[in-house]
Amino acid sequence: MKFNDENLFSFNSHRSCLYTKHGVVGASQPLAAEVGLSILKSGGNAADAAVASAAVLNVVEPMSTGAGGDCFCLFYDNSHKKVVGLNGSGRAPKYLSFTYLQEVGIDSITIPSTSPHAITVPGAVAGWIDTLSQFGTMDISEVLKPAIKIAEEGFPVSPFISIIWKLQEFKLKRAKYGFELLINRKSPKIGQIFKNPHLATVFREIAEHGKAGFYSGWVAEEIINIINEAGGVMTQEDLKNHSSKFVDPISTTYRGLEVHQIPPNGQGLTLLIALNLLEQFNLVSMGPDSISYLHLLIECLRLAFADSRYFVSDPDHQNIPIQQLLSKTYALERKSLIDQNKASLFFSHGLEEMHSDTVYIATADSMGNACSFINSNYESFGTGIIPRGTGFVLQNRGSCFTLIQDHPNVVAPEKRPYHTIIPGMVTKNKELFACYGIMGGFNQPQAHLQVLSKLIDFHFDPQSALDALRFSILGGNPSGIVAVEKGEAISSLTIEKLQKMGHEIKVVDGIGRTIFGNGQVIMRDDQNDIYISGSDPRSDGCVIGY
Repeated sequence: MKFNDENLFSFNSHRSCLYTKHGVVGASQPLAAEVGLSILKSGGNAADAAVASAAVLNVVEPMSTGAGGDCFCLFYDNSHKKVVGLNGSGRAPKYLSFTYLQEVGIDSITIPSTSPHAITVPGAVAGWIDTLSQFGTMDISEVLKPAIKIAEEGFPVSPFISIIWKLQEFKLKRAKYGFELLINRKSPKIGQIFKNPHLATVFREIAEHGKAGFYSGWVAEEIINIINEAGGVMTQEDLKNHSSKFVDPISTTYRGLEVHQIPPNGQGLTLLIALNLLEQFNLVSMGPDSISYLHLLIECLRLAFADSRYFVSDPDHQNIPIQQLLSKTYALERKSLIDQNKASLFFSHGLEEMHSDTVYIATADSMGNACSFINSNYESFGTGIIPRGTGFVLQNRGSCFTLIQDHPNVVAPEKRPYHTIIPGMVTKNKELFACYGIMGGFNQPQAHLQVLSKLIDFHFDPQSALDALRFSILGGNPSGIVAVEKGEAISSLTIEKLQKMGHEIKVVDGIGRTIFGNGQVIMRDDQNDIYISGSDPRSDGCVIGY
């Protein structure tokens, strides 16, 4: 990426980018970013810093992430000029099946999000340890030290996190051990010191015993006890049999750059399909906030979701035609369905079969490596179910299964569900171009597309690309309502014309902006041998480096 003095005259961000030479960490909470930076300064690499930051985020942003959730990782290995991936998502219990759920009276099209049956095996802890062993230089015991200290000593709760905590207070109040994440049965206020000694104890167990400290022993017993007490069917065997999966990323080219994503069961496929469609249009002539540009992005995403919401599932259980879906020929065929003057709300998938709260961390080190690391409980505080004495919630990722018989993503024993969290990485001629990610359920590939287009098509800097107003097709539904972020860049006239084209628009402001996600972007400037980074204004986060 090249930057020159001309960029100075097009400065359109609320704050400037961070320019660093040796390394950088971006996270949704400053304490997590600070810890990641301290790891880099002490000799750790990008993977070490990412895991350390993720553990701290479990402490300071417990509604979004933690030991009871999942993770995904993309790592750019500069020594081999290669992007490699890790799928740290968990599977359904061995005894959970479509037939069983019918027998117990669950007849909806998805598993209710607060049901114990929505709990899949938590994959985050194994994912942290495997990320370190495969890509990092430090041991889990060393990397967890900062999180343990913060959990024991406490931290002042930051504004955005305090608001989200309050909004989900009801979920904790009705949980048997919800008080472990409250202060005097109430959510912490802005600036109030919150301690989590139970979580510190869990982290010490993991530090001493590794995976066994979580997937067997007393922590595992408490997980199974609370799930079974709530009526779930998970067993200790389900926990002990869990394993991460190292994967080859899927990718497509976009205007000379290679965009990398984790393969299904992640929804990164959505972004890549949309990029293939978008590449066939001259966007520069439209302008970054024009009606024609916004309409085109929306339509490309509707088409992409029509495919991904059908095909994305566990590839160990279903044959997914990824190569065909990502072919440029297929994109050309699907492009013909886009009317540049009218919304199309009834797209179906093009091939025959062969909500959320998340944290994202971007890191880059002095050796040129980068780590795109994403962790999640799915919805805020997951199921709300907390194992006794652990200080973390259990995720509700299983609610992303479909309860439609013979659907590729139908629930099945030991199967991974459709996953919304997607880390991102972009390379150019095998060199790092950008390490990035934007959180927010089904919004994630949509925000990825919008930010990438700003960076690549219009040469925005990272901070400006993140600051730009966004839209989001609600629920990733191909025919869904389009939420649009309130602001001057997308005028009332633009919204009115989009409505006349057939889009149902909902203007969103205030705390509702959380649906547009928040993210971090680290770009590599090879010309000056530096990193240029930005952090989303929709959270308490930041990028820091040295």
